[in-house]
Amino acid sequence: MVVALTMGVVGTSPASARSQMDREDDRSGHYRQAPVEITVDGQGFGHGIGMSQWGAYGRAKAGDTWRQILGFYYRGTSLGGANGKIRVLLEGDTSTDVKVRPRSGLTVQSLGNGRTWRLPVRVDRRKVTQWRITPDGAGSRISANTNRWHVWKNAKGEAQFNASGAPITLLTPNGAHEYRGILRSARPDTGKGRDTVNVVPLESYVKGVVPSEVPALWPDDAVAAQAVAARTYAVRERADNPSRSYDLCDSAHCQVYSGVGGEHPDANDDVSRTRGRVLMYAGKPAFAQFSASNGGYTTAGSEPYLVAQPDPVDEATYDPWQATVDGSKLSSRWPKIGTFVSVEVTGRDGNGAYGGRVTTMVIHGSSGDATITGDQFRIFYGLKSSLFQLS
Repeated sequence: MVVALTMGVVGTSPASARSQMDREDDRSGHYRQAPVEITVDGQGFGHGIGMSQWGAYGRAKAGDTWRQILGFYYRGTSLGGANGKIRVLLEGDTSTDVKVRPRSGLTVQSLGNGRTWRLPVRVDRRKVTQWRITPDGAGSRISANTNRWHVWKNAKGEAQFNASGAPITLLTPNGAHEYRGILRSARPDTGKGRDTVNVVPLESYVKGVVPSEVPALWPDDAVAAQAVAARTYAVRERADNPSRSYDLCDSAHCQVYSGVGGEHPDANDDVSRTRGRVLMYAGKPAFAQFSASNGGYTTAGSEPYLVAQPDPVDEATYDPWQATVDGSKLSSRWPKIGTFVSVEVTGRDGNGAYGGRVTTMVIHGSSGDATITGDQFRIFYGLKSSLFQLS
């Protein structure tokens, strides 16, 4: 049974809390709380800082240029230029080796002394089906697979594959993926083993990002705005991490990068149209954060150009959402409360629907209370944003 108590408070009454317990295991005598359904109504998708991708879509549909879109979401920034390469940690390659398919022009290079070897298609008269780099102490072992693995060379220091500008097929535990540029076996900054790092030209990197972040067939100016934001984000990460073995990762923890497989010709045109353009503020690349939707009001970020402001275009473009969650599961995450009784919203940021994004909440239980943030609640239940209300 779900009982709405006072505004922003949802749960069971203390008197009924014990009756909400069911026997889980008759032999052990353990009990669990019966599910308590809570309906959550919300708006937005993501943290809401910086550019809203759906807001950019709506603005482009209404006729805004990519410059105007970026000017709205990153107040006070200006356009500058950037080039060079980006080092991308490929999180999907969880093995300690870097394993690739053979192809014409494939080479391997030692980073210890700069020596480069062209990799043959046959070893001991047998066709090579895979090449790999594995760590060997401070050095690297280069091996070829015919019907089994053979050590072909020993390289000083770290090593990397290159194919003279052509894509290389990386073989990972979750499948084969093509990448432009270099595939490096890099020593991690902490721990043992090796990471797989794609060292790729900036523009090729952006082409592998944009269609993974927004649909390539969206209005050109929305896609172009995403290209500039993605390029700026990468260049800022490169500037902030010069001593690390990589600049940023390839997942949603940074921004999604899918290599050659993620490219789309329509998005490539928009990337080329904005070639080299990045957002600048006070002489350095801006921290160009973005999310899918801000729910009608952006969230203030860590920089002066990431302001909290109404965004009616986003609100009109992205639909509200609803989710049903089990309140009794909060007892397992915050066990000090005992049996779940109720949960209430106690703080909001004051910006947007429902009085703004949830900042603090209190979970009441039979043994005590727990104060949590709106983001903790959002992450625990996998909700789209912290702009929600309990009903």
